Amino acid sequence: MVGQSPLEPSEGRTAVLLEPFVHQVGGHMSMMKYDEHTVCKPLVLQELSFYESLPLAMRQFTPQYKGIVSVHLKKDSLGNLTLIASPSLQLESCGRRDNTIGDPSATRWHKCKRASTSIKWSHTQVTKTFKDSCPGKMLLRTDLQYHTDSLLEDANGNQAGKNSYNPWGLHCHRQHLNRMSSKHNENKLHQFLLLENVVSKYNYPCILDLKMGTRQHGDDASEEKKARHIKKCEQSTSASLGVRICGMQVYQADAGHFLCKDKYYGRKLSQEGFKQTLHQFLCNGNHLRTGLLEPIILRLKALLSVIRKQSSYRFYSSSLLIIYEGQEHKENTAPLDNHLHFHKPNCLTSHARVDVRMIDFAHTTFKGSKCNHTTYDGPDHGYIFGLENLIKILQNISEGK
Repeated sequence: MVGQSPLEPSEGRTAVLLEPFVHQVGGHMSMMKYDEHTVCKPLVLQELSFYESLPLAMRQFTPQYKGIVSVHLKKDSLGNLTLIASPSLQLESCGRRDNTIGDPSATRWHKCKRASTSIKWSHTQVTKTFKDSCPGKMLLRTDLQYHTDSLLEDANGNQAGKNSYNPWGLHCHRQHLNRMSSKHNENKLHQFLLLENVVSKYNYPCILDLKMGTRQHGDDASEEKKARHIKKCEQSTSASLGVRICGMQVYQADAGHFLCKDKYYGRKLSQEGFKQTLHQFLCNGNHLRTGLLEPIILRLKALLSVIRKQSSYRFYSSSLLIIYEGQEHKENTAPLDNHLHFHKPNCLTSHARVDVRMIDFAHTTFKGSKCNHTTYDGPDHGYIFGLENLIKILQNISEGK
């Protein structure tokens, strides 16, 4: 039995050792695993403002907002870095906001956090934690170039399971820890948003991260950053289609692993390449998952209807996730085989095989936002343009065009 952990805060409440989120396929900000159903990310006031005033119609298309938690950096004598969350501080900092969001469970967070011992993650331990955290964890494959990152090497500098993981989440995690370590001391508290883990119900989550809209820079962007983002849009499908691929992982049943693509791959795609990658996202290595097309298209159309009604909103630099279960379940599986196909107690029902969620609202602006820079009229036509083209391409794939 583990004794009192030195990581536990006062008042007997349990601290949480944050882990890299293994299913982060895009973005540059590190997503952390808080518990099985919750992720967290550094708090940005503009994103918080969005979640606090989220229109009811949009809630089914965004992660559930669960509150705020305080996080601090911890370094051991060997220089290994960890992030420790303090749920007790979360309650003090956002109790009022819990009521605003209307989540009655938010005030109970401190009762259900798992204990964290004083484990220090070495480079090898980070890799092990990454692999042990989910079904399909050792089946990740990638053609990305940074799989030789030193974070994934053992103490002797040898590759720890080379090409056995999707490295994007760990790549972001390492960069984030290094930034925090260089800028702040260990005692500084950082506020993180707690959000629903939208892939927690999937055994082998296939995820497509799409950067939506024809404009990516926020109103607060410097002239240099604005020019850089405009160039990225012009040189990618963002300008021509209003959408570009930011990351992807898709389960390949024939080979028993995930195929991964990153944002650099997505930036280089032509319109035809974009369509081919969407096709690849829906292919499990054996066949095209045609049964997924209709529910995905229907959900995208429902989102399009909602976005058209959101006057003044601009979702600059936000992403859209398309998610489905990579593990196909056979309808007439013999009882003896059930443990092979249904190893999670709450398997997905047919209507829940796919999901579509908007994420990343650090640059989202709307009338009444506490961080508003510019007030716009009407809906976000760049986002609508991207959704319409995405739906059209998926319909063409469905019709075999």
